[in-house]
Amino acid sequence: MLRGLRQFVVGLAALAGVLAASAPASAGYPDRPVRWLIGFAAGGPVDIVARIMAQWLSDHFGQQFIVENKAGAGGMIEGEAFAKSAPDGYTLFVTAASIFVLNPLLYKKLPYDPARDFRLLSVITDSPMIMEVNPSVPAKTVAEFVAYAKKNPGKVTYATPGTGTSLHVGMEQVALMAGIKLTQVPFKGGAETNAAVLGQHTMLQADSTGWRPLVDAGKLRLLMVWTGTRSPNYPDVPTLKELGYPMIYDSPFGIAGPKGMDPKIVAKLH
Repeated sequence: MLRGLRQFVVGLAALAGVLAASAPASAGYPDRPVRWLIGFAAGGPVDIVARIMAQWLSDHFGQQFIVENKAGAGGMIEGEAFAKSAPDGYTLFVTAASIFVLNPLLYKKLPYDPARDFRLLSVITDSPMIMEVNPSVPAKTVAEFVAYAKKNPGKVTYATPGTGTSLHVGMEQVALMAGIKLTQVPFKGGAETNAAVLGQHTMLQADSTGWRPLVDAGKLRLLMVWTGTRSPNYPDVPTLKELGYPMIYDSPFGIAGPKGMDPKIVAKLH
C-alpha cells in the first residue's frame, strides 16, 4: 500500500509539473522584475511621473518595476530599443506626446512605428504646461514679455528638454502666434532646464512638472498657463486663450507595451 501511495504522489508531482509547464505565462505575471523604460532624463517631467507609477506598481504587484532612463532625440533612442523588446510584459515603456505624436510629424524616418510596434496600455496623466521666466527678465506679464522679445529679436533664449519635444513645439507655436523670435537652447532633460533658467543661462522655459516649488519660492516667475481654465493654485495667472492665443496645450503621459502582448497581461496592467 505504501508503494502504491508513493507512486500516486510521484504521479501527482509529475502532473503538477506538466500543468505548470503548460500554464499560460500570464497566470503568475509578474513573477520577476519588470523593466520600466523612460526615454527622457532623470528629474524631468516624464521621469517624475513615471517613478511615482513605478513605485505604485511595485507595491501593487510585489515585483520591482525597475526604471531605466535613456534620454535623447525626443525619446527616439529609448523608443527604438523598446520596439525590439519581447512582447512578454516584462519590458514596458513610459510614453510622452513627442514619442507617439510629434516625432512621426517632425521626422521623415523613425527607428520605430508607433502604430506597428507599440500597444498603448493606459494614459497616466495630462500634465498642464506653463511658461515661466527668471525674475531678472524685465517682464511681469505676457504683454510685457512679448514687447521685450520684439525689441530683442532672437536674443531671448528659452530652455527645452530636447528638440522636437512637446515643450519645444509648444514654445515655437506661442512665438509664432505672438509674432516674436525666440532662441531655443536644448538640454537633456527637465532638471537641466530648471538649472539653466535658475542660473540665468537662459531667460525662460516651458514646463509641465516640478515648477511649483520654484515659483512659490520666488525663484521663477509664472507668466501664463496653457490649460483651458486658470489654475486654482494661481488664480491671477491668465491662460493662453484669455491672452488671445487660441491654443490649449498639455502633455499627456502614458504606458505602452510591445505589440503582441498576451491580452491577459494587458488586462492585469489595466
